[in-house]
Amino acid sequence: MRFCPLASGSSGNSAYVGAGGTHILIDAGISGKSIEAGLSELGLEGRQLSAILVTHEHSDHIVGVGVMSRRYELPIYASPKTWRYFDRHGVIGAIEPHLARRIEPGQMFEVGSLQAVAFDVPHDASQPVGYSIFAGGRKITVVTDAGEATSTIRNYVSGSDIVLLESNHDLDMLKNGKYPQALKRRILGPCGHLSNKAAGMLLTETATEKMRYVYLGHLSEENNRPLVAFGTVEGILYNQGILPQVGLQLIIAQRHGVSAVIEL
Repeated sequence: MRFCPLASGSSGNSAYVGAGGTHILIDAGISGKSIEAGLSELGLEGRQLSAILVTHEHSDHIVGVGVMSRRYELPIYASPKTWRYFDRHGVIGAIEPHLARRIEPGQMFEVGSLQAVAFDVPHDASQPVGYSIFAGGRKITVVTDAGEATSTIRNYVSGSDIVLLESNHDLDMLKNGKYPQALKRRILGPCGHLSNKAAGMLLTETATEKMRYVYLGHLSEENNRPLVAFGTVEGILYNQGILPQVGLQLIIAQRHGVSAVIEL
């Protein structure tokens, strides 16, 4: 399997997963041009994509979904209520009916040589999900928008070789920052975003020797810094005895542009 985020942040999110000639995107929240530029860095073209898996309908996850689907006749996989939102509001434009794939959380489905399953996450969207992707005995899990670390999230993150995990904000920076109180409450709420501390604690409960790489993603540009996120999560893992016992590698996912590419 091969994995890398193409972008991860409040201005846009998209991640690439590939194995055995199958190439998919999890979200397409950046422009079609930016997606194709990212794919080009991986030695791929848009026409080689097999599908787009959507986590939820917020604009920073879907800006390029309709464009890429229409350009390359790509199936779009999303939860039923997310599709209901798409149909009602037209946010991804007109999509051919045979390309609209409604998937129920917890039910495995196949895209070429990949197996995938969506799972529920708490976020302020219609029916938001994360994804675990499987191939060749490997597992990659993506959780980019979640207000709290539920038992469901912990179950799906557990046993993963690679995880893209939200580490959205530093608690002090958010609480003391310039955001309006209503927005602060939303971010800190059970359907908001995971803090650096919450990401670290989630990893202490799920990290095993199988977990080799963790990308910290969806960092807030206003309320976080890469070094702060990295230092907070790493510190928690050391304090809880996870590092160096479990040899996982932390990677900061780039807000703009392709992050480090991992092949398993």
